[in-house]
Amino acid sequence: HGDIVKIRLGPEWVYLVQHPELVHQVLVASAVFDKGGPFYDKARLVFGNGLGTCPHADHRGQRRRMQPAFSHDRLPEQAAVMRAAAEATADAWRPGQVVDVLEQMSALSLAISVRSMFVLDSVAEPAATVQRSMPRVSQGLYQRVLAPLGLLERLPLPGNRRFDDALRRMRAAIDRVIADYRRAGVVHGDVLATLLAVRDEVTGQGMSDLELRDQALTLVVGGFETTAAALTWVFHLLGQHPEVERRLHAELDEVLAGRPAGYDDVPRLAYVQQVVEETLRLYPPAWMLTRRTTAAVELGGHRLAAGTSILLCPYALHRDPRRFADPERFDPERWGPGRAQAVPRGAMVPFGGGPRKCIGMGFAMAEATLVVATLAARFSLRPIPGTRVDAIPRMALVPGSLPMRVDARRRAGAG
Repeated sequence: HGDIVKIRLGPEWVYLVQHPELVHQVLVASAVFDKGGPFYDKARLVFGNGLGTCPHADHRGQRRRMQPAFSHDRLPEQAAVMRAAAEATADAWRPGQVVDVLEQMSALSLAISVRSMFVLDSVAEPAATVQRSMPRVSQGLYQRVLAPLGLLERLPLPGNRRFDDALRRMRAAIDRVIADYRRAGVVHGDVLATLLAVRDEVTGQGMSDLELRDQALTLVVGGFETTAAALTWVFHLLGQHPEVERRLHAELDEVLAGRPAGYDDVPRLAYVQQVVEETLRLYPPAWMLTRRTTAAVELGGHRLAAGTSILLCPYALHRDPRRFADPERFDPERWGPGRAQAVPRGAMVPFGGGPRKCIGMGFAMAEATLVVATLAARFSLRPIPGTRVDAIPRMALVPGSLPMRVDARRRAGAG
């Protein structure tokens, strides 16, 4: 239907943008194409004015203050948390066991998000409250995004009460954690401690408790669900493509030689990263992005008024046969040397792009690489015959329940 399609979404007309150059224009010109639209308007119910939902006017200052928590030199310490959580999951699995992969990856990624955010032992109880509340908050937020008029969420329905209660508990728990950290007055090396220590370059002021809560919710909620979805799709695709899995296993055996994967191994696990990249192409967790114009602007020959909603759909964009040959095929070789550079800018945007590209991209890629390496080094996950797998567009793109059988594997040349 063209590179820009005008469609009806609830009470308004919106423009779906599908050409890579136009997508790039929207993502880079963040002052004109600001965060907004149905998704972000509802997401602010949970994330407040956090980094992922704040308007352009607040973004640069927030990103500058948040960046130290995601600097490259922090990744080795964070990788230790990732590896420990992945090994705990692997230790709990038994050959022949059937596991729900989405459930397992959700618990694993949530544990990594929470433990990376809070390490102070005294906050174990409120941190556990955050973990328990997260699934209900995420589901309630998704339901609100689907109802742009906001009529049902105003009714005293049981689901609304559960959402409100879970959100209240989670906010109170994070407020308690922040208070405990302020009383402790020492740096612990985790994300929250880093944010507490940051001072604005202009004013010299630190973040308020409300700012800290909004950022903590943004990082924990936003980080766990998207990573869990991506990891689930990785194991589903490996189970469907044994030839890819064999090559991945061969790399793990060669690089790791039976030892646990660590941060220094991440750049050496090139094929594992290609598998993750190709999974993000086929099943981007952030399957839909929305923006809203702040001024009249021309986009692809269309004159758009201020306040116009823009949709970007990475799921459709990544499967465009004009940009990717045989786009429905799972082919990690697309991201090998010499081929990845040929992908046009704006055609592959699993982490967004421009000034608002996901601040945790390096963290997420390291986490996915280490989790896949840790679990796949010890096990193969086999599909259960007759299981139907569909891509379900929720807050992240998920396959729903995904039962798979755990099979032990022997390293090549071992024993």
